[in-house]
Amino acid sequence: MTEQTTETPAQAVPAAPAVPAAPAAPAVPAAPAVPAEATPVPPQAPKPPRRVLRAVARWTAAALVLGGLGAGTAFGITSMERTDVPGLATESDGRWDYPRLGLPALPAGSPRPYSDGNVAEIHHADLRRLLLPAPAGAVVDKKLDGGWVSTGRYLSEYAKGGRSDLAQTLKDSAPRHVAARGWTMPDGTSTRIYLVRFNSTAFAQSFLDGIIVSGSPVPLAGAPETVLDEDWNGGGKVPGTSSYVYDEAKPYGEAQVRHGYLVAGDTLALVVQSRKGKEGTRSVPFHQTVILQNQLLG
Repeated sequence: MTEQTTETPAQAVPAAPAVPAAPAAPAVPAAPAVPAEATPVPPQAPKPPRRVLRAVARWTAAALVLGGLGAGTAFGITSMERTDVPGLATESDGRWDYPRLGLPALPAGSPRPYSDGNVAEIHHADLRRLLLPAPAGAVVDKKLDGGWVSTGRYLSEYAKGGRSDLAQTLKDSAPRHVAARGWTMPDGTSTRIYLVRFNSTAFAQSFLDGIIVSGSPVPLAGAPETVLDEDWNGGGKVPGTSSYVYDEAKPYGEAQVRHGYLVAGDTLALVVQSRKGKEGTRSVPFHQTVILQNQLLG
């Protein structure tokens, strides 16, 4: 199966400030400042959403590199104010205001999934700490508050007609844990993110192969037919990870549903956004959510 997207080369951007190291590990020296390529765009002249999305993808990817790596160290993924980032100085691009992100500390001696000492690409961090936090203004789903959930709750995202076979596929893939977080924004957009950790990268990929049969994924509840998201260009994807992003085929039902899959080593992520009404879901915050969740898993 060929991945949907190709990587977008990262460009030099302002370095993210170093985040203090966790108590158990030595301090990591701050990365040298990188000169900005362009003068920040003033608020009254916003960039088109797709161009803005590519800019934040490049910046977040660069922040990962410059933030510093190492066991027991949490480092920043996003930290600058929106008006400080070239190409992001807008107030109406549709982007959500997520809190500053950082990777959780690791158990002593445990490498990160894509480091030289972790050929198996295993996530040693607490899976719940790898979930993307809710953005500002969101109302958190009390049943999906960032903790553990059952496989049944995860499977409830799929149409009833496909759950039985998918449940058997999931059981055969030997999942270890499932963590989830959900929230609703003031405009009514609902987001649910599930992280499923398997015993190996082979099991994670095998389960995804079971979902995407001949390029047509198992339908989600409320979206009987889906198509590839033509606006998704794979920006901000961490090397070694895979992304598959879909939109509901028109005409939409009661709510428009978008969803995407991420495979990062031993972990698979499902990101779902839905919104009732004629306006439906917007591509910019959905792509932003997929990109940031991918960064946390890398």
